[in-house]
Amino acid sequence: MTSTEVPLSLSRGLPMAGLDGEFWSTQGSNVSLAAIAIVAFLVVVAAVMFGADLVRGVIRDKVQLMVLIAPVLLLLGIGLIWPALSTVWLSFNQVVQEPDPATGIYTSVTQFVGLENYRFAFTDSTTLRSVINTMVWMVLVPGLSTSIGLAYAVFIDRAKGEKVLKSLVFMPMAISFVGASVIWGSIMYDYNQVGSQTGMLNALITKMGFPAFNFLNEAPWNTLFLILILVWIQTGFAMVIISAAIKGVPVEMNEAASLDGANAWQRFWSITVPSIRATLVVVLTTITIASLKVYDIVRTVTQGRNQTDIVANKMYVLSFVEGRESLGAALAVILFVFVIPIVIYNVRSLNKVKETR
Repeated sequence: MTSTEVPLSLSRGLPMAGLDGEFWSTQGSNVSLAAIAIVAFLVVVAAVMFGADLVRGVIRDKVQLMVLIAPVLLLLGIGLIWPALSTVWLSFNQVVQEPDPATGIYTSVTQFVGLENYRFAFTDSTTLRSVINTMVWMVLVPGLSTSIGLAYAVFIDRAKGEKVLKSLVFMPMAISFVGASVIWGSIMYDYNQVGSQTGMLNALITKMGFPAFNFLNEAPWNTLFLILILVWIQTGFAMVIISAAIKGVPVEMNEAASLDGANAWQRFWSITVPSIRATLVVVLTTITIASLKVYDIVRTVTQGRNQTDIVANKMYVLSFVEGRESLGAALAVILFVFVIPIVIYNVRSLNKVKETR
């Protein structure tokens, strides 16, 4: 083989080798079809809105309202309501492989099993552990994030360098959950059984003369260390929202309370907290829902090992790794049931605030 043949043989395995004229022709056709579809959609929308504008009489407003909300309702039905109903129905069924009586070929058959999947979720040890861990996340993450964010917002309110101090705390919000998991899992929590420690926390611990600690192996502490990652991210969100609410509290109220002899702690509990109650409820519920849906952190750092699994990760494993979609659907419904009371409480709290104004 001559020297000129080497790069030719290597070029066959390069990723760009398949980008020939046929490839670009296919991509051009796809782009053209996408452009035609977009133009057709805009034409249909324009025609419908123009037709609604031509309507006269008492039904004009109702027709225009239906035209405006119909696309939203259609997209909600296709992308949210129908998948949700399908998931609920699947959670009461089981997909099994049965042979066809005529051909003998195995096909997927759905069998109704009632609450069997839910019984499994609350009796299987690993699944039950994921449910318990999720409840721990749901309690600790919003509580810690909101408390730390509130304390930080109060202490640095109108302080020198307030913008810089707030930026430092808010900065983790710009990092994705996966990025934050890599930072904490590979840099902060890293553990070496032998040799020098590369994890920052263990390096500090060993420098102080203490033995290294495997943060991600010892249950239940490993779950708490995973929770700290989400707290680190969400504290900045809580701090910014709460700080904006604190600045909306009238200064005159604090000044009047100070003249009446109230100290800083009394002013905080009697004036600041009641004034920002609606904001605290929104922050708590928002972070609670985020902690219920968290998946990236556990999947990236531990993959659910060592009793750190949560419902979202367990749902993914059951549905897409083990192929037990019905069990995964049951966990999805359980997660949805966890969220419903939080949303209801949030709405009722906001309505009470509106009634008092």
